[in-house]
Amino acid sequence: MQKILLAAALAAATAAASAAQYEIDPFHSNARFEIDHFGTSTNVGGIYKVTGNVHFDPAKKTGSVEAVLPLANLQSSSDEFTKHLKSADIFNAEKYPEIRFASTKFIFDGKKVSAVQGNLTLLGQTHPVVLKASKFNCYQNPMKKVEVCGGDFAATIDRTQWGADYLVSAGMAKNVKLNIQIEAAKK
Repeated sequence: MQKILLAAALAAATAAASAAQYEIDPFHSNARFEIDHFGTSTNVGGIYKVTGNVHFDPAKKTGSVEAVLPLANLQSSSDEFTKHLKSADIFNAEKYPEIRFASTKFIFDGKKVSAVQGNLTLLGQTHPVVLKASKFNCYQNPMKKVEVCGGDFAATIDRTQWGADYLVSAGMAKNVKLNIQIEAAKK
């Protein structure tokens, strides 16, 4: 009986050791977007200083992420365009000061994270999104002396699902490409 309890305790300790909590590094994380502008050019912008937490267990092939994208840190090609993006026409940053992503499942291809399923909250509405990983890795940061995990993720969303329909009736594209880069340091 003692051997069984000892084996169970060791198994639990090993499982706990492989699971880890990480804090998103706001200086190495961002969310950028691209949208076709009436077939002539592509409008782009980004939200910087993304914050949040990641739980990652490569042994069990599980994980979770909660990321906060503060619209106060939205930037575009000009101050005027940034101001318009923050207005009630598009992001309505005064009423909805942040965008949130909360994962529901990490998807693996072998030992690598290949996608993250979750829910994106924008303009007070929440809808499912799948962020596909173009790369994902964990490494020992030589400067911080801590393990860091992160990757590049992308998705294309129909902005009208969230009520972001500015100029759609005039022919502006509904689809927006999202590029999200996250790095998170082990706590």
